[in-house]
Amino acid sequence: MANRIYEVMFIAQPETTDDDIAKLNEAITNLVEKDGGTVSVVEGWGRRRLAYPINKKTEGYYVLLEIAGSGQEIAELERRFRVNDIIMRYMTVRVDEDRKAADKKRTKRESKRRSNRLGGGQSEFGGANEARMADEAQDA
Repeated sequence: MANRIYEVMFIAQPETTDDDIAKLNEAITNLVEKDGGTVSVVEGWGRRRLAYPINKKTEGYYVLLEIAGSGQEIAELERRFRVNDIIMRYMTVRVDEDRKAADKKRTKRESKRRSNRLGGGQSEFGGANEARMADEAQDA
């Protein structure tokens, strides 16, 4: 199966210690690697205020993970998130297709800029605006 890239964000209980978060992140990494995936990014954002109270709590410990895998490891990871008392909320988003589309747009935009710099015959506003501006200059 093709490698897909997922971003997994979870919010842990605010009273969770940094050591417990580190152990949880290590356990997640081991679980994903056991199922054949890889964890490329682990960002601990720390304790932050929640947008709305969850279980009468107004703060949570945010962690963002970037996981490459087939999807089976994500299913197991989410199952474990549901039964773990430390984790209040989690969300998984597949981002590989969005990144491919963004890269494609970026390369198209850069090639367009290069052709304009090399004298592609059009300004950054395009040929129609150039013709209109020339007409206005003649009328003045």
